[in-house]
Amino acid sequence: QVQVSESGGGLVQTGASLRLSCAASARTVNSNTMAWFRQAPGKEREFVAALPMTGGDYYADSVKGRFTISRDNVRNTVYLQMNSLKPEDMAVYYCATKIGLGWSNPADYKYWGQGAQVTVAS
Repeated sequence: QVQVSESGGGLVQTGASLRLSCAASARTVNSNTMAWFRQAPGKEREFVAALPMTGGDYYADSVKGRFTISRDNVRNTVYLQMNSLKPEDMAVYYCATKIGLGWSNPADYKYWGQGAQVTVAS
């Protein structure tokens, strides 16, 4: 049984930073592919960042250089550090995890958190 839950969303000003946390089931962060997706009203859920189970970290072009995904295996937690936030970053951010190859297609993920709202005021 895999469970993940997000926290750390909120309202910030343009240019500010925010860190999202994703608490996961024991050993999930260390052994599974972990990823962040986001969905804005009227748009499809889109890939943001991932830590594939095979290693490395990957980012959508829209957030490269501004967002950083990381993990804490002891706390079984994945983080998304978001810097230089823009109004276009406003969305509900979801943490997801999976086993196996692939990391950018939301359809490949079976385990999702409830989402964290991120609002960026201009």
